[in-house]
Amino acid sequence: MRSITDYSRLGALMLLAFFLSGCASQIYSEKGTISTVILIRHADRDVGQTDLNAKGKSRAKALVSALSHLTIDAIYSPAKKRNIDTVRPLSHAHNIEISVIDTSGVASRIVEENSGKTTLWVGNTSNLDHIFARFGGTEEGPNIYGDLYILTLSDSKLEKVEKRRFGGSGSL
Repeated sequence: MRSITDYSRLGALMLLAFFLSGCASQIYSEKGTISTVILIRHADRDVGQTDLNAKGKSRAKALVSALSHLTIDAIYSPAKKRNIDTVRPLSHAHNIEISVIDTSGVASRIVEENSGKTTLWVGNTSNLDHIFARFGGTEEGPNIYGDLYILTLSDSKLEKVEKRRFGGSGSL
């Protein structure tokens, strides 16, 4: 039969594992590098539609000038037409192929494949909060059309989050 002390130890170990797992879940740049990760939501679409609407197409073009001060090394998107259409003008402007990937493990993959570089993820409301949190973000992710978060990651922490807008006002 277990004693109260055994249960106390087990509880303490489980609590320690919980806190350590929280620390381990954040993802940073590789040792000795600074990475820039840009997070955006796909551009505007009408409710129930898969394609970008006129405002969304205009916003996708505005993304190019909004990021003209940066050299983009990689662009990632889920296999959704609205997401791909959002970054297509940026892809053409920087002559970069869009990497279409599954949404699981996005944060890890971005850093593993592009440490020390500038990478963009065009996400959805279903994944942006989680991805932002994996990089150390403590608030809501860029869930409004036109939100643009530029994250600076060192090898030990999220150094900076620059929140911008592109393409005018937006909504959910």
